[in-house]
Amino acid sequence: MAHVSARLWRMMRGSLQWRVLWLAHAKFMIGVTGVVRDGDRILLLRHRLWREGQQWGLPTGYANKSETWQDTIVREVKEETGLDVTVGRLVSVTSGYKLRAEVAYEAQLRGGRLRLDAAEILEAAWFSVDALPDGLMKSHRALIEGRV
Repeated sequence: MAHVSARLWRMMRGSLQWRVLWLAHAKFMIGVTGVVRDGDRILLLRHRLWREGQQWGLPTGYANKSETWQDTIVREVKEETGLDVTVGRLVSVTSGYKLRAEVAYEAQLRGGRLRLDAAEILEAAWFSVDALPDGLMKSHRALIEGRV
């Protein structure tokens, strides 16, 4: 039986194999977070759509189809703040959620002018690592402090 399956698989080739794999496997949204630094300061945003009392966090969003995770960071930071960043090293990959996986990257401020997306962001501010605000998501605090 295994020989028949392998033979059929090899006969399918290319896009048909891809479609079978796509149908047979889980589909996930990928949440991407940027730990954006400017020297010793960290960019934090107070998110409008997040739970009251836990609204401070790093720039974050979901990857679009065919978008690299690094491009997601650049796009999300630009959309939410108007700032330009250069993406650095991968900091974290987390899975085990029902319909999503999460990744986080370091990023450096490159320039731009602060313009908030009022639909998503209430406030943006730069903080030192030793003076992070109350209401910061625990997982984001761990990313900033390098505890992941």
